[in-house]
Amino acid sequence: MTVYLSSIVGSASIGVYSLATEDIVLIPRMVPQQKAQEFADWLNVKLAYTSINGSVLAGSLVSANSIGMLVSNGIREEELAALKLTFEGNITVMDSKKTAYGNLILVNDKGAVVDPRFKEAEIKKISKALGVEAVPSEIAGLPYVGSLAVATNKGVLAHPLLKDEERKTLETVFKVPIDVGTVNCGVPYVGTGLIANSHAAVAGSMTTGPEMFIIGNALDVVQEEEK
Repeated sequence: MTVYLSSIVGSASIGVYSLATEDIVLIPRMVPQQKAQEFADWLNVKLAYTSINGSVLAGSLVSANSIGMLVSNGIREEELAALKLTFEGNITVMDSKKTAYGNLILVNDKGAVVDPRFKEAEIKKISKALGVEAVPSEIAGLPYVGSLAVATNKGVLAHPLLKDEERKTLETVFKVPIDVGTVNCGVPYVGTGLIANSHAAVAGSMTTGPEMFIIGNALDVVQEEEK
């Protein structure tokens, strides 16, 4: 099974600190480089090794797919330069008071679901930056969709209290199967403890065997690398 377990800066909430796309994994410099490279090897991607806004909370502050990346205007020049070294898509610096784009946007290479509190002009900018249609929606009746689910080009794993109408929205937007589950021994905020792409998934170190089984099936990464 290509679901790995790990922690970042001693925390099982790895989705708060890191971000994965089909091409890169973003890990903050506070993590030892050897460990950061291990994440890149597991996910079969290049390593983007930098803080964001001077913070280790890279997963919360950045939203990205293969096409584009969104960062806040608090990003530093050297951080932007580090991202450009490995990320080949367009990087858009958002001119807004919002910073936690990783928490507010759920995206794969086919579509994006965004916090419904975004203004229409912001949603258009997000859509253009990520190169996909962006649709406002909630997950489990909550607006911070990026922390409530993980989306790849193979599947979506969402909060267990996902509503039927929300599931239909996710299916329409992401064009992949939708499943529900938890991470880190029952945490329903899946995006806080899981990163993934089409190759593999990395879950927080407290994630149980049954949770790993659901993650592997939902994101279609079971034994793919072992053929």
